[in-house]
Amino acid sequence: MDPSATRDVQLEIANAVSTKKVVLFMKGTPQFPQCGFSASAVKILSEIGARDFAFFNVLEDSEIREGIKEYSSWPTIPQLYVDQEFVGGADIMREMHRSGELAQLLK
Repeated sequence: MDPSATRDVQLEIANAVSTKKVVLFMKGTPQFPQCGFSASAVKILSEIGARDFAFFNVLEDSEIREGIKEYSSWPTIPQLYVDQEFVGGADIMREMHRSGELAQLLK
């Protein structure tokens, strides 16, 4: 196999989180989440007015699905990034939403 043809998933993820202020790696799409945690993450973002966020459906790309866990050192999906920094998964998003911290972060 030609090493130059090898996919650099970590670089792809780094590029992805730099495309927009808010990026969500999730199962499914914002319009059709494929798990309860992803649905919860989308609902939280919607409630705080973050409508223009990038998302990646990890169910469509197994390399990204596994690579994002390595990238963040976080074992679960969804994963939220704001300003290229890992924020957390659905539970952390929920806590930050309750405290108002997530809305502040997204301003």
